[in-house]
Amino acid sequence: MTIVETQYGKVEGFETDGLHVFLGIPFAAPPVKEKRWAPPCEPTPWSGTLECRSWSSQSWQPIVDDLGPLEFTMSPSAKANRSEDCLYLNVWSPGLDQAKRPVLVWIHGGGFEGGTAGTPMHEGASLSLRGDVVVVTINYRLGALGFLNLNEVTGGRIPASGNEGLLDQIKALEWVRDNIDRFGGDPNRVTLFGESAGAMSIGILLTMDPAKGLFNQAVLQSGACSTAQTSERAAEVAQTFLTCAGIEDSTSTEEILALDPKVLVEAGRTASTQLGGAMIFQPCIDGVHLAEMPINKVKSGSADDVRLLVGATRDEWRLFTSMAGLFLSDFDEDLLQTVLSTRISDPANVINSYKEIRSARGQGVAPADLFAAIETDRVFRLPGVHLSEVIASRGLETYQYLFTWESPWGDGTLGSPHGIDIGFVFGTHTFSESSSQFFGHGSEADALAASVQDAWLAFAHTGTPSINGEEWPAYDLTQRSTVLLGKVIETDSDPFGAEREVWTEVDAQIGAL
Repeated sequence: MTIVETQYGKVEGFETDGLHVFLGIPFAAPPVKEKRWAPPCEPTPWSGTLECRSWSSQSWQPIVDDLGPLEFTMSPSAKANRSEDCLYLNVWSPGLDQAKRPVLVWIHGGGFEGGTAGTPMHEGASLSLRGDVVVVTINYRLGALGFLNLNEVTGGRIPASGNEGLLDQIKALEWVRDNIDRFGGDPNRVTLFGESAGAMSIGILLTMDPAKGLFNQAVLQSGACSTAQTSERAAEVAQTFLTCAGIEDSTSTEEILALDPKVLVEAGRTASTQLGGAMIFQPCIDGVHLAEMPINKVKSGSADDVRLLVGATRDEWRLFTSMAGLFLSDFDEDLLQTVLSTRISDPANVINSYKEIRSARGQGVAPADLFAAIETDRVFRLPGVHLSEVIASRGLETYQYLFTWESPWGDGTLGSPHGIDIGFVFGTHTFSESSSQFFGHGSEADALAASVQDAWLAFAHTGTPSINGEEWPAYDLTQRSTVLLGKVIETDSDPFGAEREVWTEVDAQIGAL
């Protein structure tokens, strides 16, 4: 029996393979009824012992019937297990003692609209055992419940900022600060790590005053400090959303608060289509929690006291072009220019530059290939590079990587796609047959997983990533040293530098979706 007394009451987990595991510990009160769209509150203390042996419900989100290469990420039971009562976290620890181990806190991705901490892909066991660390994974509110700014359209009657999901993350970090020592962790040595929307969240937490001092280090995987929407855009999203939800009077607070969660999810889908299919739910520059694009605050020093490891996968966008069927021949250059014109002032120049660069390397230049390469850089790789540039320009150390391991899924058509790094970071690349098909398996895959975990663990322990005892070189504006993580692990100077230089002359919304 594994029991720990937290500040709110006793929790009971279980022991397995030398680990103490706790699943579904509440870190905030259920954000329901009048607490919907409110900042998270303290959980109500309980008497007796709370059993924490199974995953909690995930935040309300769309059920996607066909996830293509990512089908393994969500079991049928997990898909159906949705609730507004979702603010729970999970803990893996090698010992419930006073060892004060480093703590790694995972923030999952999913476009701010999907995902969960409660999936075998995010099991913390392998990391915890391998590195003698405490691993924590957290849920947070998603979609309309976590990232919908209702303050303007309701005249302040529902003062939701659109950043409630971020406030949930901060509340979870406060729980870690106040309780993790009881689980063998050190609240003064906390490393955040997250992928996609999780990394974009971390990029904003670097700039939020309430998050100050709650973590010392961060690993940003496929996301950085360049993804947030203006208050004007957020108000447009909110008005469209309420109309799609059947709300005619935006001042009807009771009617809005009473909306069924299923209606919220469907309204989100409809609003997304009407607004162009972009990621309509995302953090908001509301003037309170977020005053400006986070990268600008980083330029002013908001992240100076946090050590960073930043990177992306080589072919991020191929996952999305594959799932959208854009490898089909009818995706022509006219459509390519049309799609890119909403984010890039001169898409023809970027397209022609990429075509020239890729042709010289012998890489594909079909419209779908160009689209995947351009959006990989604009949305994911370049925001991370830009963040490292800003940190380096401030005279501070930061570390950059590029994940190059290729997925065997679909006869290799994905290259090194979005999300391919997750299974190697957690060591869960072969937890199922379908995960093995996406991540890969065999001795080379196992060796890469070990090396990636060792690098992340070394960073958590020392603030410097290393593999086989060899430290990575810090990123600077001269060498731009980047560690390539693939079949061969090596350091390169300014990989894909030609593409990086293209964007120095282009007016584009880097990181925007």
